[in-house]
Amino acid sequence: MAGESLHEDRSVLSQETLDRHRAISTIMEELEAIDWYDQRIEATSNPELAQILTHNREEEKEHASMLLEWLRRNDPGFDTQLRAQLFREGPLHDSGKSGGGETSPSGDGSPGAAGAGIGSPGTGSLGIGSLRRA
Repeated sequence: MAGESLHEDRSVLSQETLDRHRAISTIMEELEAIDWYDQRIEATSNPELAQILTHNREEEKEHASMLLEWLRRNDPGFDTQLRAQLFREGPLHDSGKSGGGETSPSGDGSPGAAGAGIGSPGTGSLGIGSLRRA
């Protein structure tokens, strides 16, 4: 049960924190199910069973994706990070911060986070680059 994994007393947690905990716990369960299905698909020698297990695994991916989107919509920090990290080109370990500013998730090198309007949320940047001469 999800409530058993709380690290703080339920009575001191807001409804928003409890809902986020529910979503995160459920994503973890969905990812675990995907892993189990992957193993079972690979282990079976029965093609029909593999087809059914594959179908079930893909549904778990759909569930995990919906929960991730719910987190993005309900947690500004997740929104910021997902917009910065998903669907961009280049190495995963390079978020563009070491090169003097964030790049758009499109991977085109343009400044700022996609959908963020002006600059990068929480950084105080207007996204216009340095005004200092080189």
